[in-house]
Amino acid sequence: MDGDEQDGTRDAFHELVNMTPAELDKWLDSDESRDAGHHQDGGESVGHASGRRIVEILRKKKGDLSDDDYEHMRKVVGYIRRHLAQRPSGDVRETRWRYSLMNWGHDPLEHHG
Repeated sequence: MDGDEQDGTRDAFHELVNMTPAELDKWLDSDESRDAGHHQDGGESVGHASGRRIVEILRKKKGDLSDDDYEHMRKVVGYIRRHLAQRPSGDVRETRWRYSLMNWGHDPLEHHG
């Protein structure tokens, strides 16, 4: 991934990930967070593991981001965009749809910026 791609990925990531590391950490500790998403072999869900990785990425300085970090950021951007397109109708406050998105660092009810 070249510098321009990295910039584009980082910009999209920071635009879509609207939870702070502290908010995301707190959320990941909740039962709702652990229950949301797809679990493989009864372990941690993919989204929950991703959320922990997102917290690490958010806490890094730009210069400390690795190629793996950028790959994960791209995966996060793709997931959030796909998931937002599937928004259910009605009140989404207590839906698995919202909880899954929050595991990926995006709270659809938060309007930052």
